[in-house]
Amino acid sequence: MFVGDSLTLNQWQSLTCMLHMAVPNANYTLNRSGGISTFAFPGYGVKFVLFRTGFLVDIVTEKIGRVLKLDSIGYGKVWLRLNKNVDIHVFYRWDYIQEGKKVYKDMDRLVAYEKALKTWANWVDTKVDPTKTRVLFQGISPDHNSSAEWKNPKAQNCFAQQEPLKGSKYQAGPHPAETVAKKVLSTMKKRVYLLDITTLSQLRIDGHPSGYSNRGHRGMDCSHWCLAGVPDTWNQILYAVLKRT
Repeated sequence: MFVGDSLTLNQWQSLTCMLHMAVPNANYTLNRSGGISTFAFPGYGVKFVLFRTGFLVDIVTEKIGRVLKLDSIGYGKVWLRLNKNVDIHVFYRWDYIQEGKKVYKDMDRLVAYEKALKTWANWVDTKVDPTKTRVLFQGISPDHNSSAEWKNPKAQNCFAQQEPLKGSKYQAGPHPAETVAKKVLSTMKKRVYLLDITTLSQLRIDGHPSGYSNRGHRGMDCSHWCLAGVPDTWNQILYAVLKRT
C-alpha cells in the first residue's frame, strides 16, 4: 500500500504500468473509492493500493480556517483497517498549524516537517507489526523550479531541459528535508527502509512535464514526473530492496 500525495500517485502509476507490461495478458481490475485506488491482478492474488493524502498527519477545517495538526494521525485507523492484508507499506511525506493546544499562523516548514514526521514515526513504532508488514519511506522528490540550483543562467526552471545533469552530485547540495527525514528515521524503534531517491532525481532536470502537463495542472510543472520516466527508476530500487530484505 502506498500512502501519500500526487508524487506518490506518480510512483504508484509507474509501478502498475510496469507490472502490466510484465504480464500484458493477465486480467486486472482497477477500482477507485474516495481517496483509495486499488489495482489488482486476481490471478496472482496481489493488490496495489494507493491511499491518497496530502499530509501524513491530520488536516481539519475549523472556524479559523484549515489547521494542520502535527501531533495527530486520524488516518492511522484507516491504514490499520487496510493493513490487515497489507505486506508492504510505502509512505511519502496549510493555513494554520496546531501542536497540542497551541495554534500557529505559520511555522518554519522544516520544523513542521520534522514534528509531523516524528508523529508518524511514533505511530509506526506503536501500531505496525514488522513481522507482518514491511514499512518503507520514500525519500524526498525534488522540484526544479529554479535553474539557479544547477547554475544555468540561460534557463529559469525545468522548461526545455532535455538532458540530465552530469556527475553524481547536485550542485545545490542535499535537499534540506532529506536530512530531516534521515534524522527521524534513525531514531525509530521499528525498522523502516528509506528509499533514497533524492540525489538521482535531483540530477533529472529533464524529467518533468514542465509546460506540457495535462489538464489537471496549470502553468509550469517542475515537481511531478513524466511517465515513463524517473519514477520507474524509483520502482526498480523498490524491487531491489524487496528482493534483498
